[in-house]
Amino acid sequence: MSGVRVLVGTKKGAFILTSDGKRAKWDIQGPLFGLWEMFHLKGSPADPNRIYASQTSGWFGQIIARSDDGGKNWHQPGTAPGEPTTTPQGWPKGESNKFVYDTSTETGKPLTTHQWYDGTQHPWEFKRVWHIEPSLNDPDTVYAGVEDAALFRSTDGAKTWQELPGLRGHGSGPKWQPGAGGMGLHTILLDPSNPQRMFTAISAAGAFRTDDGGNTWKPINKGLKAEYTPDPHPEVGY
Repeated sequence: MSGVRVLVGTKKGAFILTSDGKRAKWDIQGPLFGLWEMFHLKGSPADPNRIYASQTSGWFGQIIARSDDGGKNWHQPGTAPGEPTTTPQGWPKGESNKFVYDTSTETGKPLTTHQWYDGTQHPWEFKRVWHIEPSLNDPDTVYAGVEDAALFRSTDGAKTWQELPGLRGHGSGPKWQPGAGGMGLHTILLDPSNPQRMFTAISAAGAFRTDDGGNTWKPINKGLKAEYTPDPHPEVGY
């Protein structure tokens, strides 16, 4: 009988729950990352022992953690072994915690602002990682959906991150606007039948799809209604 594992993120840490197929009794590991707000934990389909976690704090900022043994031990992959994981002031360090928006004209489009609550343009500012999505076939490749909304990818086990700028540079980016909980890319779906196809969802912009591995994107919100806006059928804004 196959086993079941549930990864749980809370506002005060994370837990790993395991059971057999009957799910009558559960073993609970945790709390992990005590008193940290956990936005997402996700295991790699290519290696069940590889787990990625996004922990965030309004005071200490954003940290990406990784386990290679099913959650028994954790480390910050962008920090060298034996090196302190924080600065003398207590801030996270390491390349795994650096998410820098791509504004170069060579690899993306120099998009620097989006719509704010009052309709004015506002600078893009990184806040936290909402969603982590490991590759279906490579444990070292992982995607991150962040706030302010953007899509990042790592190909070295979350040691370093690079933005896939085609999403923000789709053309509708300046119209994206935060919802009540912020402007986060909260969902990433990988198509198991087509490695080049991916879906994302952003609050409050809508859903987008790529068929070329993240280079170009198109909104897929046709049929949705925004009845209390000037345009009841906008391309983005959901």
